[in-house]
Amino acid sequence: MTTNHGTFEGTFKEMFRRHAAGVAIITANLDGVPFGFTATSVASLSAKPPRFTFNMARTSSSWPAIANTSYIGVHMLGMDNHELADRFARAGNRFDGDHWELGPHEVPVLKGTSGWLIGKIQMRLSFENNAVVVVEVVEGQVGEDGTPLLYHAGAYGQPVPLDYEI
Repeated sequence: MTTNHGTFEGTFKEMFRRHAAGVAIITANLDGVPFGFTATSVASLSAKPPRFTFNMARTSSSWPAIANTSYIGVHMLGMDNHELADRFARAGNRFDGDHWELGPHEVPVLKGTSGWLIGKIQMRLSFENNAVVVVEVVEGQVGEDGTPLLYHAGAYGQPVPLDYEI
């Protein structure tokens, strides 16, 4: 067996294409300019105190904002938000329009999502061209309950209920 990192790259990519993940949008404000991107790496870290993490590439156009601001927002997306997810996953001005407003700590808050949290960045752990960001929640609002937006096999989808309850 070879330990060359390239040997398992295809297997790695295929396995994570098969792993469904919730879709969120991270937003930040740096010197009055809003930044944001679609993320599938948001995860709960602790309940007391409430903290979450996300990962991102340090080559991202949003990295300077995340690297140099104290507060960020995370917006959980539902099925009705797939166009918003697409907008923030692509290059271009993601904030053209009236789909957002300045929220607590001057963080851009997106309208019509399943909910949002504003948090203070506690740690940025850089590793090669990537970073893990740890955020402690300071404010938030739960939106309408609905079907969560998932990302799986290169496309957006939704969970399907099983025929039995757990």
